[in-house]
Amino acid sequence: MSTDAASPALLKNILGPAALETIAAAGTAASRRFDRAAFLTAASSGLDALSIMERVRHIADALHDALPGDYATGVDIVRAMAPQLTHSFQAMAVTEYVARRGLQDFDRSMEALADLTRFGTAEFAIRPFLAADTPRALAVMTEWTGSDNEHVRRLASEGARPRLPWAARVPALKADPTLAAPILDTLKADPSLYVRKSVANHLNDIAKDRADWLLDRLARWPQDDPRTAWIIRHALRTLIKQGEPRALALIGVGQDAAVTLRHFVVEPQAVRLGDRIAITAELASDAPGDQRLVVDYRIHYARAGGKTAPKVFKLRTFDLAARDTATLAISQTIRDFSTRRHHPGRHRVELIVNGRTMAESAFDILPG
Repeated sequence: MSTDAASPALLKNILGPAALETIAAAGTAASRRFDRAAFLTAASSGLDALSIMERVRHIADALHDALPGDYATGVDIVRAMAPQLTHSFQAMAVTEYVARRGLQDFDRSMEALADLTRFGTAEFAIRPFLAADTPRALAVMTEWTGSDNEHVRRLASEGARPRLPWAARVPALKADPTLAAPILDTLKADPSLYVRKSVANHLNDIAKDRADWLLDRLARWPQDDPRTAWIIRHALRTLIKQGEPRALALIGVGQDAAVTLRHFVVEPQAVRLGDRIAITAELASDAPGDQRLVVDYRIHYARAGGKTAPKVFKLRTFDLAARDTATLAISQTIRDFSTRRHHPGRHRVELIVNGRTMAESAFDILPG
């Protein structure tokens, strides 16, 4: 997840004092056995220093102080609280109670997660259950693919992602990222875009470790259903950016584009942080028929010590008619992110068409 430098401070405040009051009110409404004062005292203590996900876990532990010691009773109260919460991160914090207290009551906890995910995703809370007993958890999640609720179906895919952002890694999925393949096969034509995005992201995770397996699998998926075709395109995005020939072929793209580059310009040639660069290119078809083009650009970011770090960005995927021309343009602000810091120096820019570099240009980031 890319955010600017200010975003983390804003994000964590979603679970600030007002959210604690909302959760406390939901607990009080759900059961007379909920200790509001104990919850607020525990949840408020040390909150300011915590990041957003640390706050999720901190609030879950505070719920333990406020709920009856019997887990079965506590989880019933938590499930009654969830519909009264006003933000998905509040629900995630409540759901985390199941992850931190319910491992010894597997079936009850999995049922609770399927219920709670409707209010705030349980994708993080399910990870300890996957780690503790991967086959058992995946068996239950496979059953969830038949749910009539899109949130539950999405949890089946998202919760088992090998590289789920912000989440703890599951050893079995790290060793074999394809373990959830039956789930993905079942959801490959899901009617919900929310679910299809998760399936595509899950498959893209697999691409980073088992590209050949992924390409073999997707080659067997029929693309006559536009929902499946959509998943395949988005699942292959990392491999497409790498110019992988089989990935390009699966989306109907030939590796050798029959085009002439009329021009490729990056301007201005020198910028400072906060300025924008504009990239324009004009392609002319040399083909007698239509052809599909995948056009990306790669920026080689300058690093300390003269090194560079390349990153590929999507420009456009489109069909170019015979003997036609296409003008492509995009602009990008040069600013620091929590995941990327800019350094002064020369930044090469490549234009990539169907996986092959067609041209290069550059711009300089000035110091100060």
